Amino acid sequence: MQLFYNPDLKKHSTEFTLDAAESRHLLRVLRKKKGDEFKITNGRGRLFTAQITNDNVENTTATIISHDKRHKKMYSLHMAVAPTKSMDRYEWFLEKATEIGVTEITPIFCDRSNRKTLKMARLQKVIQTAMKQSQRTYLPILHEPVTFKEFVEKEHKGILFIAHCEDEEKLELKRRVAPDKRITILIGPEGDFTHSEIKKAYEKGFLSVSLGESRLRTETAAIYACTTIAVLNSR
Repeated sequence: MQLFYNPDLKKHSTEFTLDAAESRHLLRVLRKKKGDEFKITNGRGRLFTAQITNDNVENTTATIISHDKRHKKMYSLHMAVAPTKSMDRYEWFLEKATEIGVTEITPIFCDRSNRKTLKMARLQKVIQTAMKQSQRTYLPILHEPVTFKEFVEKEHKGILFIAHCEDEEKLELKRRVAPDKRITILIGPEGDFTHSEIKKAYEKGFLSVSLGESRLRTETAAIYACTTIAVLNSR
């Protein structure tokens, strides 16, 4: 099944128009034509079955035939991850985290961050594409980037974790969590968090966790954390 995305669709929507890119993909790549059906989501849990009523390659129109609501997961996962110097690696993280089932993502700029700017429209597109490819009906929330200090000083509900490389006693992430919880995890930049950042996180209620014996790249650590939480909640 090829899934399409339109954030404007609502429970009582009856018809809609696809943009040029989606129209071309539907008609030219998938070879769909007037009268054919396809699936589309609004990224908020609703999966619609639609029928093409006008197969214009620039603005295809369709009517809603049926829809159903997919339930949210019992847990939620907010990943606060420092952008990597190579944006390809950060986009890979966004893609895989979306496929695995992350709920929210916040890019955080840290003291040792090599990158201080992001093209948010491009990152949003990466997430949308990954949602469609993995046939999920909930689009992860991509928050605007903030500094590490701004993030930890906000009020966060649930269990709060920070993964860092400093030599101290830490429990493994899988031993720190239980199913069906609201979880936030901080992952630092290349070079790790500074000692002062770690201390600040502790003051704000974050608990230290280990992601195993190996020292992982930023994006690998983030995917490891996402996968660990997803597996613990699939039992």
